[in-house]
Amino acid sequence: MSAIVELEGVSFAYGDVSVLDDVSLAVEPGDFLGLIGPNGSGKTTLLRLVLGLLTPATGRVSLFGTPLPAFRQWARVGYVPQKAVLDPGLPVTVAEVVATGLVAGLGAFRRPGAAGRARIQAALAQVGIESFAALRIGTLSAGQQQRVLIARSLVSGPELLLLDEPTGGVDPEAQTSFYALLHQLNRERHVTLVLVSHDIGVVAHEVTRLACLNRRLVFHGRPGDFLSDAALAELYGAPVRVVTHDHR
Repeated sequence: MSAIVELEGVSFAYGDVSVLDDVSLAVEPGDFLGLIGPNGSGKTTLLRLVLGLLTPATGRVSLFGTPLPAFRQWARVGYVPQKAVLDPGLPVTVAEVVATGLVAGLGAFRRPGAAGRARIQAALAQVGIESFAALRIGTLSAGQQQRVLIARSLVSGPELLLLDEPTGGVDPEAQTSFYALLHQLNRERHVTLVLVSHDIGVVAHEVTRLACLNRRLVFHGRPGDFLSDAALAELYGAPVRVVTHDHR
């Protein structure tokens, strides 16, 4: 079976500033990949390249065995961005935000029918906020808003879910249920996950595969083969200690 995501010799720069240099990485079906590295190491840029929002200067990106320029099946891909601050006065309901996750399958100007509305309600139920469907998104707490964004990413039934620092600004209780949801998606629904995180303790405890990025790919393999204080110090360029948190 083809890799879900494959980068081959990918490089990227913002102007004269090199962000990624000759990165080759494959994400296999069923992986729960944690992507770690210092600020500015290229983690978010890598996700944007996979999503087709940026074009590599060299190398190529493939999704589900298809070169990215030819890939059209975006309903197979879900994305949870870094937490954004939403205007409390934004006149959009929770259900309407989640419905935007169906655009790839419906088209930009079609409203979801009965089946689509059922999928929206099911996605909200999956993250525990089905009763919030008619509320304005801006009236929700940070943790509740993040759940809405997760529901939006799940509504199309994706096979691949990309998450960029998804627990930023979310309280510990919400984080616990969030990681339980990720485990359910990965182990029971066989969704392939790529999680960008600065929380090394969470990565050590939660993921099945680890990629360490600092402009170049420093390591890709099992977390236990890398997560030592010495190896992390080499990655981050400063003393680092692993502190594991139990999120269950």
